[in-house]
Amino acid sequence: MKATIERATLLKGLSHVQSVVERRNTIPILSNVLIEASGEGSLKLMATDLDLQINELVAAAVDQAGAITVSAHTLFDIVRKLPEGSQVALSAAEGRMTIMAGRAKFSLATLPRDDFPVIAEGELPTQFELPAETLKQMIDKTRFAISTEETRYYLNGIFLHVSDDPAPVLKAAATDGHRLARVTVVRPGGAEGMPDVIVPRKCVGELRKLLDEVDGSVGVSLSGTKIRFDLGQAILTSKLIDGTFPDYSRVIPTGNDRILKIDPRAFQEGVDRVSTIATEKTRAVKMALDRDKITLSVTSPENGTAAEDVPGDYTAPAFEIGFNSRYLLDILAQVEGDLVEVHLADAAAPTLIRENDKAPALYVIMPMRV
Repeated sequence: MKATIERATLLKGLSHVQSVVERRNTIPILSNVLIEASGEGSLKLMATDLDLQINELVAAAVDQAGAITVSAHTLFDIVRKLPEGSQVALSAAEGRMTIMAGRAKFSLATLPRDDFPVIAEGELPTQFELPAETLKQMIDKTRFAISTEETRYYLNGIFLHVSDDPAPVLKAAATDGHRLARVTVVRPGGAEGMPDVIVPRKCVGELRKLLDEVDGSVGVSLSGTKIRFDLGQAILTSKLIDGTFPDYSRVIPTGNDRILKIDPRAFQEGVDRVSTIATEKTRAVKMALDRDKITLSVTSPENGTAAEDVPGDYTAPAFEIGFNSRYLLDILAQVEGDLVEVHLADAAAPTLIRENDKAPALYVIMPMRV
């Protein structure tokens, strides 16, 4: 294999594929990136961790077709440190790969292409397209609520499903048992009859990074066990979480009649300020609601107390409720409008947060004892 490629082009492609590769691997070849030079003037870069796989095509001048695998992180670090604007010559023969740019020359050990595992996609019967911006919104407004508890593995991803309520929609939801985030978008053509799927956290993270470089639409193909995202030059394929996502609609409150309307930025900044003195043990921020006035307070046995009044539109009976400050800040960070509605019931019942009843995103947060 022999090819010449611009450093910036190679670096960009490698930055995408190497982030899929785990730092520690019991199977040596999983630490490698597969580099395949074809006669069509491009290099195909590919990496996998057996659950997630990324392919990317990068433009290159190919002198001799061939394929080889080499350490992904080592190659990425080498290319990152090469001079800007340099041309990188790659050649592979007899178990070694030579990288040359300017006066620098590296020789790396390789492993044969035939040993490199590839995720078998099988049939992916459901196929549709989503605008990249829509997909970004679905990820950004839900992924903070993905659970990190390995024991509840079925919560370790974003749940995608379609429904007719009353119009055909596609919903993305995530929960960790303490808070829930859900986004609803118009169902794209081709998604009808799609199976309910849970997209793993790592796939969501890699997809979100790649979406920053996509302008148009993203092709989504899936079955009950695999999902593939076609992002133009890059293709991301992932196994899905084999589990049943809980019926989250049961925890979305419908009868919360104490409504607070408040500026989300003022609310967020107030919570952020008073929670400065909160510790890992006492993350709770107390909200005392009275007519058009909300008092936020935190009491920490180690650090002391903090309180701040935030103006808001509230006319229901006065009461107090506590929330985990970090969970509240995560939700408020996703609110884009100038007003947010907080639908409350009592100090022990789930609270609903949304911009308005037409907004695509809604959030549910469980209160804390304070």
